[in-house]
Amino acid sequence: MASSASGAQAQPQAPELLRQIGLISASALVVSNMIGTGVFGTTGFLAGDLGSPSIVLWIWVVGALCALLGAFCYSELGVNFPSSGGEFVYLTQAYGPTWGFMTGWVSFFAGFSGPIALAALAFSEYLGYFWPGLKQANAQYSFGPEWFTLKLGGAQLAASLLIAVLTVINLFGVKPVAAIQNALTANKLAVIFGLIFFGLAAGTGSWDHFNQPATRWTTKSIEAQFFISLFFIYLSYSGWNAATYVAEEIQQPAKTLPRALAFGTGAVAILYLLLNVVFIYAVPLEKMKGEIAIGSLAASALFGPAVSGVFAALFAVSLTSTVNAMVTIGPRVYYAMAKNGAFLAMAAEVHPQWRTPVSAILLQGVVTIVMTLTPFPSLVMFVGFLLNFFATVTVASLFIFRKRPGWQKLPVVSFAWPLVPLGFILVGAWMTIFGFTLQPRVAVTAAVIVAAGALLFHFTRKPQEINHA
Repeated sequence: MASSASGAQAQPQAPELLRQIGLISASALVVSNMIGTGVFGTTGFLAGDLGSPSIVLWIWVVGALCALLGAFCYSELGVNFPSSGGEFVYLTQAYGPTWGFMTGWVSFFAGFSGPIALAALAFSEYLGYFWPGLKQANAQYSFGPEWFTLKLGGAQLAASLLIAVLTVINLFGVKPVAAIQNALTANKLAVIFGLIFFGLAAGTGSWDHFNQPATRWTTKSIEAQFFISLFFIYLSYSGWNAATYVAEEIQQPAKTLPRALAFGTGAVAILYLLLNVVFIYAVPLEKMKGEIAIGSLAASALFGPAVSGVFAALFAVSLTSTVNAMVTIGPRVYYAMAKNGAFLAMAAEVHPQWRTPVSAILLQGVVTIVMTLTPFPSLVMFVGFLLNFFATVTVASLFIFRKRPGWQKLPVVSFAWPLVPLGFILVGAWMTIFGFTLQPRVAVTAAVIVAAGALLFHFTRKPQEINHA
């Protein structure tokens, strides 16, 4: 008679994510996640906020330095915690499950759904070159108070369609998505290099534009506005931490992750500065104020209407890589949260054949489509405020982790310790202070979102249900 142990049926192991993302694909995720809405859609707002060509360029330099400091710190965190989830994993380990839940909760709205909506709306804005009905200014329906007017029209419909298509594609596995991402990233880089090279070599711009200031549309001092405008820059550079969210699917994460973050961030920083030089060379600040599709405007000034149409189409395609990268990365955060009991349980389900968190992907898609109704500038400030705050708190966790035995310290972070994390933290803290004092509506909205996450956690979860591992 067979024993009960031998007769027992082995329980099938739940499917898990696979390590199949190499250095090139991880770097491509970083590049694609960074280059997009910010640099393609915010320089026009910076022109009105700052009014000076030199200051507009300097704010991109400051943003690049902050992004590099953050990328170095996140590299050390990612090497020591090579699992998907990013800030959720780090803050749970450093400060406890409530903070982990809150950062995942915020990531759902401001880390991914909001930026995806922004990139998709910018995509619509560039298509508006051919079909003006797709521009946000031409929305057929508006509702809500003057300071937060929701819009519904062609821009929102086109953005929603793009989000829906890429959401469906992401259901069927990370490998085909990575291949698509590599192709879209190559297109994006080709467009940027083309605009920079041909714009400076053959475009009909003027270096005199760098001596032509714009009339500022704010009465705030330049110093104060500089820190507020950094929220636009922060959104533009926010993808420097992209690869940490898929660490569980990266090959040899201890080696690949720091390189992907450093390569991706450094390359993008150089491209951003050159691209903004081309923008100002093409168009004086006064003419670009408030323009979202700044790439189309610059191409039209440099090459004429016929060629600018080609660039408008290529910029629109480029923005699909930004949307696709975030559609891929976001659900991995919710997956990690759900595995630890800090999110909807369905988000932890991995499809047995496709090996993707299907429910998390679909949930993100629905919320993102709803967020396309939000005004572009307000959504940028909201996203930038929350991303800055939680990234600052995350980098600060290094001071806790470095006291733990066995912690693997990276030389680039140890150099002149603690200047690397401290520099990032000081800028982030200063931005938060200015955000509360000069943009109270955005700051209060962000604070309400964070508080709602904390309350939801405490009222729906018991402490013993949260895994600390």
